[in-house]
Amino acid sequence: FKDKVESEWLFEIRSFASSKMMELVREDLITLGIKQDVFFSEKSLHENGGIQLSLEQLKEKDLIYTGILKPPKGVLPDDWEERPQTLFRSTNFGDDVDRALKKSDGSWTYFAADVAYHKNKMDRGFDNQIDIWGADHGGYIKRVQSALTALSDGKATLDVRLCQMVKLLRDGEPIKMSKRSGNFVTLRDVVEEVGKDVVRFIMLTRKNDASLDFDFARVTEQSKDNPVFYVQYSHARVCSVLRKAAGAFENIDILKADLSLLTDESELQLIKTMTNWPRIVESAALAHEPHRISYYLYELASEFHALWNKGNDRVDLRFIIDDNKEVTLSRLAMITAFSNIIAAGLNILGVEPVTEM
Repeated sequence: FKDKVESEWLFEIRSFASSKMMELVREDLITLGIKQDVFFSEKSLHENGGIQLSLEQLKEKDLIYTGILKPPKGVLPDDWEERPQTLFRSTNFGDDVDRALKKSDGSWTYFAADVAYHKNKMDRGFDNQIDIWGADHGGYIKRVQSALTALSDGKATLDVRLCQMVKLLRDGEPIKMSKRSGNFVTLRDVVEEVGKDVVRFIMLTRKNDASLDFDFARVTEQSKDNPVFYVQYSHARVCSVLRKAAGAFENIDILKADLSLLTDESELQLIKTMTNWPRIVESAALAHEPHRISYYLYELASEFHALWNKGNDRVDLRFIIDDNKEVTLSRLAMITAFSNIIAAGLNILGVEPVTEM
């Protein structure tokens, strides 16, 4: 391609580069345990007439007209070029202004492709849609929601989740990155250093619209300040106790446990927190906020570790009491339920529960 004009090599080079980049994206998703069913190309909407079809459907609903938008706030009149554009009546659905679908030169706007894409998802049977966007795209939410409402006659919904940036640190110091100098850390680099489960859990320790500091030192240390370790350690501790109990007692049947024997304040508090589990799962699903699961797991693990520490100081509060099988059975039932919840929560987050550490 060295001696050829740009028009002869640009398309082929662009196609090759985008294909290779998508290969890397797919590999990274697999490494993180993320299953992506469909990879969609915006280009197809331009090639198969999907954008034009969406426009025609909006026209049939009398939601398209040719007009001139007012200059945006902060732009001087001298800087504004009045030009007729094809507009969508998004103000009919609560938007601040109507939105351009086609420019005066006949080319489509980015918004037009967004409209067609969400219509395509609706046509594939997805009436309740969830989009994950960067926080800097918040101004686009209402216009896309308006278009989907218009095309579906109010039957489809769109929930947009805005995500803040993740800042990488090492020992509390930001890792400086520069695209110009080629100095950057990829997601693959992070996974290779700390592991898939750590990345998944830590990413879900914040609400999506809150920024996250990912400190390599912190997420690999064995302390209470490392939430993924703290939760996993609680599960491993229970597994250790259950293995020890299996060797110390015969015919353990926790279904026959007398739970009324659990009377210590720490035991009762742990049980109360465990009873919240179904509500936590339901609320996280309804609100589309998986971080609620990780918050809860950390709280639950903290209460378990507190009970464990009390057992170190008081023999009568240990999980296994050699000369009291009835109390032991009750506590084994309690911590078995605890470990089941921890394991279920980690599985929801796509994290493998560990049985020993």
